[in-house]
Amino acid sequence: MHFTEAATALPELDLEGESRFAAHGEYRLTTHFQPIYSLSHRRAVGHEALLRARNARGDPVAPHEVLGQAQDFDELERVDRLCRWLHASNYVAQQQRQDHWLFLNIHPKVFADGSERGTRLFLQQLAERLGLAPSQLVLEVTEDVTHQNENFEAAVRVARDVGYLLALDDFGAGHSNFDRVWRIRPEIVKLDRSVVQRAASEPRIARVVAQMVSLLHECGALVLTEGIETMDEAYLALDSDVDFVQGHLFGRPMPQLHDTQGYPAVIDAVWRRFDEQHESRERRYQERIAPYVHALGYAATLLKAGRSMEQACARFLALEHAELCYLLDEQGLQVGSNLTSRRFKDDQTRHFAPLADGSHARWARRPYFRRALEFFGQVQVTRPYLTVHGARLCVTVSVAFRTQDRTLVLGGDIAWERE
Repeated sequence: MHFTEAATALPELDLEGESRFAAHGEYRLTTHFQPIYSLSHRRAVGHEALLRARNARGDPVAPHEVLGQAQDFDELERVDRLCRWLHASNYVAQQQRQDHWLFLNIHPKVFADGSERGTRLFLQQLAERLGLAPSQLVLEVTEDVTHQNENFEAAVRVARDVGYLLALDDFGAGHSNFDRVWRIRPEIVKLDRSVVQRAASEPRIARVVAQMVSLLHECGALVLTEGIETMDEAYLALDSDVDFVQGHLFGRPMPQLHDTQGYPAVIDAVWRRFDEQHESRERRYQERIAPYVHALGYAATLLKAGRSMEQACARFLALEHAELCYLLDEQGLQVGSNLTSRRFKDDQTRHFAPLADGSHARWARRPYFRRALEFFGQVQVTRPYLTVHGARLCVTVSVAFRTQDRTLVLGGDIAWERE
């Protein structure tokens, strides 16, 4: 079976029942499909095609072993293209709709080292011969393709010119970095299973994953988490604002396409848990933050009445997790030094001593300052963020007020660890 740049290069496939298969050396190659679900749409929006291979004895063989048997680049390219042709043919035999994606894996070396002309022609032929819109086809490339060689940018350009989408696979595994996202500009980024596994058991990492998803969205990519096997992992994906999910919990790979019309009970179950957790978390949050909001508002009232900072902030600083209070002018410049609670003094370490003195510092970039001015007279509450006073999270409550013809912002920091 040899691919050329002629229009007749695509080989005939053997048929067994309703499924097509191909032979490559001693291997018998078939296709399995795993569904990809949109959490918001609550239905399947595509499938990933996965290679299944058996040797002459009928024993299963891992896909990387099949590709690893290639003697040179030409053979590697032939078998890689054969797999994509096989998968797309099996997909078309079962799916006539054009509003679903087919995810196709491509070997990183084939993607980066193939000739521009040959790659373009094959991608065009595959879509045209099977009646697929190129926009239905998503090429999955792994991160290591980005540093293969100088042909990488050309390969990305060819795929995009033909109309295919690109998905960056296994993000978060090994030496992942956002430089590769910026270079590939993928429509979809697939988070590696290892990211989901760790985040589901470690709240600190779960917070980072949520921020990672947000940053990927800012880069213009939709986010898919793969390898989801438990409800905890599914909930993490939903809570982190992930767009798509894939894994055994939602459907195991099988020769037939999964139902693309139904709404799986597992997705509804994840949404129910999300609603319950959100309601419970919001209630606990309001109970937890209320004393600090009231105490800071009271402190601002006392300051307007002419009381000193020490007198005004005493009630706030007496609260269990209060750390410090400070005053800013309308430019965000700190007026005077921080007032600290006894707890904060006891917990303070010398590691961050260079940052301890906030007098004359300017905090105009901080959300707590900007929001206090925007919502004048109303106490504002930030999201948890890393405080400069130590490697830990804090929440800031703030309020803007006027006294003696000056606009001031009073801020109070609270030590904060998520439940």
